[in-house]
Amino acid sequence: MTRFVFKIMLVTIPFWACLSCSDEVIEPLEKDEAYSLSFPSYFPEMTFDASGNPVTKNGVELGRKLFYEGRLSRNNTISCGFCHIQENAFTHHGHTVSHGVDDRIGIRNAPPIQNMAFLKRYMWDGVIHNLNEQPISPITDVNEMDSSMPEIIPKLKADQKYKKLFAAAYGDENITGERILKALSQFMVSMISADSKYDRVRKGKEAFTSEESKGMALFQQKCASCHSGELFTDESFRNTGMYYNTQFKDAGRYRVTLDQNDWMKFRVPSLRNIEYTAPYMHDGRFYTLEAVLNFYSDQVEDNPNLDPQLKQNGHVGIAMNPQEKQFIIAFLKTLSDKNFISNPKFAE
Repeated sequence: MTRFVFKIMLVTIPFWACLSCSDEVIEPLEKDEAYSLSFPSYFPEMTFDASGNPVTKNGVELGRKLFYEGRLSRNNTISCGFCHIQENAFTHHGHTVSHGVDDRIGIRNAPPIQNMAFLKRYMWDGVIHNLNEQPISPITDVNEMDSSMPEIIPKLKADQKYKKLFAAAYGDENITGERILKALSQFMVSMISADSKYDRVRKGKEAFTSEESKGMALFQQKCASCHSGELFTDESFRNTGMYYNTQFKDAGRYRVTLDQNDWMKFRVPSLRNIEYTAPYMHDGRFYTLEAVLNFYSDQVEDNPNLDPQLKQNGHVGIAMNPQEKQFIIAFLKTLSDKNFISNPKFAE
């Protein structure tokens, strides 16, 4: 395992910290400490820039409390954790797209929050490149949390517990929008998923079954051109032949670039913990992995913008028979990290 430790100046301010939305308190910490991030040596290099946002134990704990804080929304009811549920690898299980304040409906399926420290882009359309800025999108989106920093800051300042938490993390009680976003970012950086069966096989601690081995070989042949690397995504934007959903009117990357060549191109998602993150695709149109593979084998729509990987030798889609699909699914389930979805470090 690689251990990544951020070196910081120590803050010597005693405090009582609340770890959840209850009134329970933990023992006071007299000083802050660097937060040690552990991940396998075969993982990609971290892209998160800690030079302006050192990851510390108190910063991560503040970020965790903020992640589950309903007061980040306009009506104090919707937290980040509302749409990103731990047991579902921090997705909004059962909802095709995110739900927000006043039961408003968004336009996109809530993506999983995992291994964010290694990614270069965020959101389905890649509009955000800096993890420190990512939370501002759901916080200000009218269909999600529908709030703003000028609304949030006074609410947090009125809470003495938050004053102590901010002092513990930053050295003083000043609560600012920048500090809120950076604390949330620190918590997301800590959310590393790297203990699946695949990882244990990778380390020589376990072995695949015959079905899983066959599935991995098929996956490498048919899927890995897009879902590559140890995070199982190349982070590219691709048109995969999905019909345009007129209910949500979401054309993907095109909404960012206004370039017709980006019409219906969406960011290739990571497949880690895919077993837990149904429903699938940017609009949650498929509820099972079988449905996803059936789409790629038989339902891909040919269009001028279709990714070349899905149109080879005159064939549209990915040729797979039912047995091959079951082998691939068996392999995909080896990417499930049970410890990640039950780790109390990430819980409310």
